[in-house]
Amino acid sequence: MEFLRPATWDEALAAKAENPSALPISGGTDVMVELNFDRHRPSAILDLNRVTELTTWEAGSYEGQDGEVIRLGAAVPYARITKELSGPLQGLSIAGNTVGSPQIRNRGSVGGNLGGASPAGDAHPALLAAGRDVFVEAASVRGTRLIAIDDFYLGVKRNSLEPDELIRAIRIPVASGPQQFSKIGTRNAMVIAVCAFGFALHPKNGTVGTGIGSAAPTPRRAVEAEQFLADELADRGLWQSGGLIGPAATQRFGELVSAAASPIDDVRGSAAYRRHALAVMARRTLTWTWNEYTQSLRSAA
Repeated sequence: MEFLRPATWDEALAAKAENPSALPISGGTDVMVELNFDRHRPSAILDLNRVTELTTWEAGSYEGQDGEVIRLGAAVPYARITKELSGPLQGLSIAGNTVGSPQIRNRGSVGGNLGGASPAGDAHPALLAAGRDVFVEAASVRGTRLIAIDDFYLGVKRNSLEPDELIRAIRIPVASGPQQFSKIGTRNAMVIAVCAFGFALHPKNGTVGTGIGSAAPTPRRAVEAEQFLADELADRGLWQSGGLIGPAATQRFGELVSAAASPIDDVRGSAAYRRHALAVMARRTLTWTWNEYTQSLRSAA
């Protein structure tokens, strides 16, 4: 196995172009598991740890995205996201705080989650819930292209990157309302999600966002649930009044989230349990975020 260690981003892209089958590694929290259990044996490893720009983030405005956006370097570890970006990227910060152990959170990154494209990756539901104008920057010696988060996931552990492309950054709109993340595991820490759910309120444009993890071949949205709740909040004037959503609407939202999943039975949980858990998490995250939103309205009054 060849070991490639570029010092700059341009060197990394050149190495990937010359060795398209090379497996990128930064934190290595998923890659090393695959290697140690001999599930994957690439012809080359592309070590990106010397490419320091992958570990930075910045706030700015970008064409095609409304408002302020966080451009998050692919290798910014979860520990820093939780510490430095808990306000603008609330949902992703909460999700990051559930990843593995402190050691893993100090090494693992959103770029690694995206590259692995596991349906159980903790970052995916939060990214989907953050909105449809979340984009992955994919770069190669041919240039850079933006991949909408909805188009990124192709199948179990398959993404839409070309063989010569590397993930450079993720562009995520700054939260305009409360966000949440919840997951179910077989224990409280160091666990792969049995299922997970991300939720976000977007009062700026009157929409809501959802993200389902570990309950389908790919991370996915609960599209009908999003539309139902957005219509409910708009038709009843709740965005303005901050009134109670009510148990009937909350229950229906949970049912639609559950229906959007296509889970399987496996060693971590049954399909029926995953559907039940998703409905519960949907109702709870909706309640938590709505309570936070109504509190912000009262504080601003």
